[in-house]
Amino acid sequence: MPRSVNSVAKRARRKKVLKQAKGYFGRRKNVWTVAKNAVDKAMLYAFRDRRNKKRSFRALWIMRINAAARLHGMSYSEFIGKMKSKNIDLNRKVLADLAMNNPEAFKAIVDKIN
Repeated sequence: MPRSVNSVAKRARRKKVLKQAKGYFGRRKNVWTVAKNAVDKAMLYAFRDRRNKKRSFRALWIMRINAAARLHGMSYSEFIGKMKSKNIDLNRKVLADLAMNNPEAFKAIVDKIN
């Protein structure tokens, strides 16, 4: 029985990877084996960093809330603890936005929890 190969699918797979490697430097953009490894590694970084981005933004929001809370004489942990005890449900993203762009509203929240 003759050997059967699916060259069409093989070429399509390679074209897809080489298209993803467009813009890479040197052989990473046009040599199949090098491009395949580069694209695989890039996809791993992309997957990992989509999760790390959420972590980084949360840390940024906490820093902003802490800075704004300290202007009103309390620490971040005190501020969040009092928010929970008064059942004020605002997430950190919204609080950080208020602290940066609308300090009067943030002060109103601080006054409400004191």
